[in-house]
Amino acid sequence: MIRDEFSRNREEIRNNSKGSREELSNSFKNLSEALQNSFRDTKEELSKSLKSFEDRSGANSKDFNEVQRQKFDDLAVRLEKIKETVEINLQKIQEQNSKKLDEIRGTVDEKLQSTLEKRFNESFNVISNRLDQVHQGLGEMQKLAAGVGDLKKVLTNVKTRGNLGEIQLGSILEQIFSPEQYSKNSIVKPGSLERVEYTIKLPGRNSDNSPLLLPIDSKFPNEDYQRLVEAYENVANLTPKDIEDANKQFEFSIKKNAKDIRDKYINPPLTTDFAIMFVPTEGLYAEVLRRTGLFELLQREYRVTVVGPTNLVAFLSSLQMGFRTLAIEKRSSEVWQILGAVKTQFGDFGKILDKTKKKLQEVTNVIEDAGTRSRVIERKLRTVQELPSEESVILLGKSVDLDDDVIEPSSLDDEQEREQREPELPFEF
Repeated sequence: MIRDEFSRNREEIRNNSKGSREELSNSFKNLSEALQNSFRDTKEELSKSLKSFEDRSGANSKDFNEVQRQKFDDLAVRLEKIKETVEINLQKIQEQNSKKLDEIRGTVDEKLQSTLEKRFNESFNVISNRLDQVHQGLGEMQKLAAGVGDLKKVLTNVKTRGNLGEIQLGSILEQIFSPEQYSKNSIVKPGSLERVEYTIKLPGRNSDNSPLLLPIDSKFPNEDYQRLVEAYENVANLTPKDIEDANKQFEFSIKKNAKDIRDKYINPPLTTDFAIMFVPTEGLYAEVLRRTGLFELLQREYRVTVVGPTNLVAFLSSLQMGFRTLAIEKRSSEVWQILGAVKTQFGDFGKILDKTKKKLQEVTNVIEDAGTRSRVIERKLRTVQELPSEESVILLGKSVDLDDDVIEPSSLDDEQEREQREPELPFEF
């Protein structure tokens, strides 16, 4: 950039100087041509005048010729003086032009110098700022390179790489599920020490009324994938057998991970009859899909579905909706069964009400018979003389005060008002 800026400044100065020189040379050239034309015209006019004069005076006498010659000499002397005067004026004009040219040159040089210094200062400021930005960019690149080195160290460690995939999977699940909808590091096979990284609690229920679990495990076969990517990038320097070996090794690693998930984490009816293998990069997921029949083979033979970071949410949402629909259908059949049982019991309840009504009717009839008998007894006892109440108390004991059991009308009104204020509770099964 500095070299380009200097070259542009030199080219601009050169062009400005060249333009100034051309302008001055054109001015001198025009001035000299004008003076030459003026002298040539004057000389021609004088020559024509002398010639015409000689032609007219050819027939005159010698005296007249002497006089004319004397005039001609005077005219020549005057012409010589005019010539000297013109030369002196031309010299003065040249000197003035030289001074003007020097002044113009000085002004041009001064302006060029100030412009050049200004351009140089601006260029240096721009270059200094750019260098500062480049320096900052280099510092950021160094930090980025250090971060890439740390990331490379992380990815070279199998355990750390697995933790990276697990953290990414957990972050996605935290965004779409509540803590009650999934669990971490669950044991899905009783008596086994193997723990699946995450399990999704689906809406369905098992025979023991426990939630149906969907196992999800993250796998990151980075070495085989990087080996395959390097083979694609250096395809011109590798043989077809080397590329085929890299492809076979990658497929073998994917199948091995799927087999581990099937053997360790699929345990119906505690879990679903399939599991999910999560790959943390889209490139790895695209490479699995790019291979013809590999995705279907994993689903058919290993009962494992491969998902990436972008389609994991959609896949789990569709599964959850499907299982929720099945659960609703199952619960709806149970509701119909409960309603049928309620209908049967309601018929029995009607029969019980009828029996109760009959019993109450019988009790009413018995009470009416008792009232009739009591009236008969009263008629029989009319002839018996009544004793004073004090003596009857001594003989029979304290009598019952019938007024205590009488319900006052005001209490009945209060009870009715209370029933009106209290809302009637809805009937529920």
